Amino acid sequence: MSATTQTQPFLALSWLHLKYQFLETVRVPISVIGNVLFPSLSMFFFVVPQTEVAGNPEWATTAVAGLGLFAVCSASLFTYGLGVAEDRQLPFYPFLRSLPAGPGPQMVARVLNGGIFSLFGLLPLILIGWLFTAATVTIGQLLAGIGTILAVSVPFVLLGMAIGYALSAKAALPVVQVILFPLAFAGGLFLPPQMFPGWLDAISQATPTRAGRDLLVQATTGAEAYTLALPVLAGWTLLFIALAVRSYRTDEGRRFR
Repeated sequence: MSATTQTQPFLALSWLHLKYQFLETVRVPISVIGNVLFPSLSMFFFVVPQTEVAGNPEWATTAVAGLGLFAVCSASLFTYGLGVAEDRQLPFYPFLRSLPAGPGPQMVARVLNGGIFSLFGLLPLILIGWLFTAATVTIGQLLAGIGTILAVSVPFVLLGMAIGYALSAKAALPVVQVILFPLAFAGGLFLPPQMFPGWLDAISQATPTRAGRDLLVQATTGAEAYTLALPVLAGWTLLFIALAVRSYRTDEGRRFR
């Protein structure tokens, strides 16, 4: 069988999974609205009223970038940490797992779906930043920022999938909450890392949120990210791939042994 023949069914199945995962998510609008609302409210309450921040183009753009990444992390962890765990409880899911397509198309579709909803979370933030602050980017910086945040969303989607395949829906919710907010704070998504003491800054630079945040700020403002940002993010991505695959295989063993 040629490589082209093998690739076409994989892409077709990935597209099919993507379409139905997207439809399943939007059929529960509150799951989309909730992930979008908190970052937007944070922007209104904590950035817009601070004239020193909102009136400074670089600081305002950095604030939008940080809260945008928080929206991505929240959407990825809640949608997939809880979504996958809830899917596993559905009667149809064991049948889906028994099909000969393998886990590849389903996992690829989940990553792509995470990127789509990450963009949904960014739209209100970009609009608020444009209307109520001095945040400004060129077209090139905007496109670079969108590309960067889509790439940065991948490890968080994978982490959400690892949690969803490993835990029940009841257990996944508190675990996602415990992981999300410390990562967001330590990554400088709520407070700029320049305000951190030295020890916290060192810890921060080892987190995927700080790496993603600095790469996103670099794309949108031109401020240089710290040297190890890309290797740190790549390392966490590889780790989360391994965790997601392990969780999937472990769940498979429990169901079909």
